[in-house]
Amino acid sequence: MSAIIKWIILLVLISIAISFYSYGNSTGMFIFIVLGVLVEAAFWLKLSNRKKKANSREVIIDVS
Repeated sequence: MSAIIKWIILLVLISIAISFYSYGNSTGMFIFIVLGVLVEAAFWLKLSNRKKKANSREVIIDVS
């Protein structure tokens, strides 16, 4: 996935989360606050989702 698409998705997710928080606070409907939390969690998971480097080395210890 290209970096531009990733940033667009992140901006959309945080915008939706803020919208849910705003609507939930103004109307007093708790479900929208819960939805905001879920969308914000998706934002943070997407932001922290990084692949391991292909040329990273793993240390294997054989104790047998």
